[in-house]
Amino acid sequence: MSRPTTAMVLAAGLGKRMRPLTDTTPKPMVRLGGRPLLDHVLDRLADAGITRAVVNVHYLADQIEQHLRDRIRPGVTISDERDRVLDTGGGIKRALPLLGVEPFVVHNSDSVWLEGAHANLPALFDAWDEGRMDSLLLVAARMRSLGYEGAGDFLMHADGRLERRRDNAPAPLVFTGASILHPRLLDGIGDDVFSLNRAWDRAIASGRLHGIVLDGFWMHVGTPEALIEAEHCLVHGEPERT
Repeated sequence: MSRPTTAMVLAAGLGKRMRPLTDTTPKPMVRLGGRPLLDHVLDRLADAGITRAVVNVHYLADQIEQHLRDRIRPGVTISDERDRVLDTGGGIKRALPLLGVEPFVVHNSDSVWLEGAHANLPALFDAWDEGRMDSLLLVAARMRSLGYEGAGDFLMHADGRLERRRDNAPAPLVFTGASILHPRLLDGIGDDVFSLNRAWDRAIASGRLHGIVLDGFWMHVGTPEALIEAEHCLVHGEPERT
């Protein structure tokens, strides 16, 4: 089965939780380990064999466009959302003419991780099966993550199918911000503004939302405090749990 070679990188957020760093800088351009978060994501995608990335922009879009102007690995196409905040699903829907009809990677621009024994994006690609799946999510153990403060997102069945956590009970797995999505999952959604969660719920209902667990330590760099912690982890590795 062929691997995806195209990715959608979500970089249009307002970055409110990252203020004051994002008062004059879009969150994807905030630096971690001396490099913009966006470069961490694009470099990892390129290393995994992605040759083309569509990057959506809204807040302080000119800065992102200028930064990406000369990038060739992967090649970048901009999906312009300056006119309207579209949310995750709406942003992907607008970019579909640029992404094509084949399955593609979706990657948040504030999601980074320390690899374990095996690289995780190639593992995600190897696990993809469009005959059984409409989307395949890279999920992480909630207790091996940084910058996530919720009660977990998903439970996983033995065959890899995902379901939402139940009622108010905690769940062991959190979404890392990286996935593979087949564009058919958005068929029939007429709204222009919507969360990707809406599409995932359709996939869950049909048993076609699957996941694999990240081998390593996931870092959601969404606040100044998480940025400081992530900087420490880049140098010293995964923190020990007490």
